[in-house]
Order: sequence, then C-alpha cells, then structure tokens
Amino acid sequence: AGAALPHLWLGRSAWGESPNERLNVASIGVGGRGTGIGRQAASLGNMVACADVHRKNAEEFAKPYEGRCEIYTDYRKVLDRQDVDAVTIGTPDHWHVKIAIDAMKAGKDVYCEKPLTLTIEESKLICEAVRKSGKVFQVGTQQRSEFNSMFLKAVVLARSGRLGKKLRAVSSVGQATAGGPFPNSDPPEFLDWDFWLGQAPKVPFCENRIGWNFRWWFEYSGGQVTDWGVHHTDIALWALSGEETGPVQVTPVKSEFPLGRELMLETLLGKRPWQELPVSYNVAKSFDCDMLLPNGNEVKLVSGNNELIIEGELGKIRVNRGSLTGKPIEDLSDADKQWLDDEVRKLYRGKEPGSHMRNFFECVKDRSLPVSDVYTHTNSV
Repeated sequence: AGAALPHLWLGRSAWGESPNERLNVASIGVGGRGTGIGRQAASLGNMVACADVHRKNAEEFAKPYEGRCEIYTDYRKVLDRQDVDAVTIGTPDHWHVKIAIDAMKAGKDVYCEKPLTLTIEESKLICEAVRKSGKVFQVGTQQRSEFNSMFLKAVVLARSGRLGKKLRAVSSVGQATAGGPFPNSDPPEFLDWDFWLGQAPKVPFCENRIGWNFRWWFEYSGGQVTDWGVHHTDIALWALSGEETGPVQVTPVKSEFPLGRELMLETLLGKRPWQELPVSYNVAKSFDCDMLLPNGNEVKLVSGNNELIIEGELGKIRVNRGSLTGKPIEDLSDADKQWLDDEVRKLYRGKEPGSHMRNFFECVKDRSLPVSDVYTHTNSV
C-alpha cells in the first residue's frame, strides 16, 4: 500500500450525466453516520436511491426526498442502476471493502467512511481495485478538509521544519467501551440480520451488536484504535512524512482487553471459534503502542485525551477539533500566517479546503485524486 500515488484514469465524467449537471448519488448504509454523509452528498447532487438492511433507517433517510429516493435493502440493486454515478458508504466497518469494490466494478465513484479497512489484506485489495478501476475514491477522514484547516496547518508546520528535523507525535484517541455479557434475542422484523453480518461470524442477534455499538466488537470493527485512532494517526503520519509508507515497526507497550489478551489473541489467530466468546464487547479498552517510520520519525498511539501532539527539537504544537495551540503558532507573524494559508492550499492539492464532501464532488468532476485517497489512508489503519 506504500506505492507512489497513481494518476486517475480520465474516463467519462459522471458529472455531466444528469440533465441538470448534478451527480446522481445513492447512499448505502444510512444509520447515524451514513445519514450524515448521505445528506451532505444530497446537498451537492441528486439523491436517487438508498440501501440499508435496517429498513427503518432507509425509510427515515428517504423521507426528505419525497419519493425521489428509492429504497432498497440489498445494496447490489443500487449498484445495478445505470443512473447512479456515485455512492456514499456508511455501513458498519466490516462491510466497507466488499461494498466499495462492488461499487467500483459497477462503474461508480465512491465516498466511504473510515476506517476503510480492518486488515492488511483488505488494504491491498482496495488499493488494487482503485488502481484497476480508475474511479474517484474519497475516504471519510474529514480532518483532512474541515475544522478551519487546523489539522492542515499542523501538517504544514511539521513538514516545513519549523518544529525540527526529527519529529515525534502522540495520537491520543480515548478509550473503547466495555460491557456485557448481553442477552441474545430474535432480530426485529425490519432488520435482515444475516445480511447485516455478511462475511462476519454467524451468531444470534444481540441488540448491542448494532447501531453505535458495533465499534466495540472485533468481528465488525477495531474499537477506538480504528474508529477515532484513524483520524489522528492519519494526520500524524501525514505531518511526519510517513503517509506514503506507513510505519515499518509497531511495538506494543501495553493494552487492556475486557475479555483478556490471550483469549482475544487465540480467537483472532483462528485457534478458537468466535462463537465461543462471551456475548460481550471485546476490542481493546485501553492501549499504548509505538510506531517507527522509515525516516526515523515516531508516532505513539494511546488511549488518552482526544488530541494530537507533534513535537521536535525546535517546538511543540497541539491540535484537536477545537483548537491549534503551541508557541510555534503564537510566534507566527502576519507574513508567516499568509505563508501558512498559501501552503495549506498547496497541501490540499490546489483546491479550496472546507468541505470534505465538496472535495469529493470536485474531484469526480475533474477526475483528480481526492485529498483523502485510498493509498495514504491504508497506511494509517
């Protein structure tokens, strides 16, 4: 996944397929976050279809479009539609790669929520699929576009040398939720539970496996390491010039698993069936690991306060979605601030930052590489 970034194939532009020059879009997976990105896409294009194995989610999502958004429970029927130019994918994480590859094979450009992949093998598969298809693919790591460009400014400052030559980042992303054991029950009539599971282990329905809580099960996600971790770690790798390589060494310092480390390791290695695990959240609740980049820079991923700290021998900055602080920021002159704004635009590949979804639509229009591309993203998950 660390290969040089390719140019996108300049095939037909889907932008002009709709009579009013707006993309026809469809949303696959329209629960909480899926609805959020679907609404964003609908503000820039024509929302013509949605799909969700939870039919109530789909019905609720489609209401504002007054019959113009057709509802499906099987996402493949959305991909069969020739009038759909692009899709958003907001399903639970374990479905991302399968649906995204199917969408590109069907000729659709894709905006998919993070974390895009859960395994190294999935990263290889999705990168190869994007290369072969030439489709525009934006990953939903919105810190690359939004939040007043604070993360972009942090990246520029770190890469400029103003913090020093050798850099260290601490990506602090909070703890996962622990809980259980939970009771199994019959699935509700409006949910296709077998389809929800997909390629995941076949288990009885449990209400705590769906909705927001899917994040706390290794079967479907990776907890805070992949959910919030990918946001700050993605920026950390970018800032420390490791976005095209990823780390060459990852060293665990400590971790806490609700069901115990040995039990989870045996299960993840296939030595114990998933069905034998207690019906409880099982991802790492707390964690601490060190990552070494090929250039000698280092990133620490920990379950602490929600923030990213980047430091070198010349200074330190701190950034989260609320602020960008540190003496190197306080010391910027008016000329420095203008330089910083100019460099942010260059970092953003010549487009104007501010809206992650708008960046996707603009890149579909001119067939360019989005700011949150597959190749760099798969180095940070």
